[in-house]
Amino acid sequence: MNTKHTIPSDEELTAFIDGELTAEEAARIQTVVEEDESVAERLEFLARASLPFKQAFAPLLSEAPREKLETMLAAIPAQPSARPASTPAFASRRRFLGALAASLIAGIAIDRAVIGIGKGFSAKDENSEWRAVVADYISLYTAETLAGPVPGREDQAAQLGPLDEKLGLSLSPEAVSLPGIDFKRALLLQYDGKPLAQVAYLDPETGPMALCIVRSDAGPKSPDLESRKGMNVVYWSNGTHAFMLIGHAAADRMTAIAEGARGKVAI
Repeated sequence: MNTKHTIPSDEELTAFIDGELTAEEAARIQTVVEEDESVAERLEFLARASLPFKQAFAPLLSEAPREKLETMLAAIPAQPSARPASTPAFASRRRFLGALAASLIAGIAIDRAVIGIGKGFSAKDENSEWRAVVADYISLYTAETLAGPVPGREDQAAQLGPLDEKLGLSLSPEAVSLPGIDFKRALLLQYDGKPLAQVAYLDPETGPMALCIVRSDAGPKSPDLESRKGMNVVYWSNGTHAFMLIGHAAADRMTAIAEGARGKVAI
C-alpha cells in the first residue's frame, strides 16, 4: 500500500522538470512519481508538451484553491494496458521517469529528441495533437483565472506585438475581438519547439475561451468542430497557420464566433 503523500501542483512539477528545485524537494517529487500513477502521468504530460506551463498557469495557481487542483490531478485515469498482469502498464513509464528524475536532480538537461518523447505523439496528426495539449491546460482555467479589468486597447496591442513577431502575424485588438466576450490577455507560448499564440477571453455566459494559433504547413482546411475536455473546439487552417477557438459555449455559438474570428485574423 502506498504511503500517503501530498500531490505536487503543476507548478511544482514544472519546476522539477526545469531543474529549479533543491535536491531535497526534487527527491520528494521523485518519490511521489514512483508511488502515484496519476502524478507520473501528469509529469510525463508536462515533460512531453514543451509548453511554458509556469507562465501559462501563474494566475491560475496563485488564485485557484490548491485542494481543487489536487483533486483534479488525482482523478486522472490510468491508461488501459494490454500488458500481462505481472508487468503494470505504467512500469516502463516509471522507469523512464525515474531516469528523468535522477538526471534532473543531477542538473542534466535532457533533450526531447534524445529521449524520444513525442515521436508517436506527433506522428499521427500534428494539428490534432497540439489541440489536445492546449485543451488539457485550458480545461484548468476558471472564471477566477481570468478575473480583473479588461486591458485597454494600447495594452492589448502591446501584448499582441510579440505574437506578431514570432508567428509572422498581423493581429490588432480589433482583429482578435469577439462579440460580447472580454479580451483578457495574450500570451506567447511554445509547442513542440514552435511558438504558439494564445489570446484568452472571458465569456460572461460560459467562462474561459481562447483563440490559439501555431505555424503550420499542412495546407488550408475549412472549419471543423470537435469536443475536448468537455469543451467545444472549432479549428481551421490556411497556408501558413493553424487556428483553434476553444470554450464552453454551445457548438453552434462557438461555430458562429469562430466564423467571425476567421474572417478577421486571416493572414
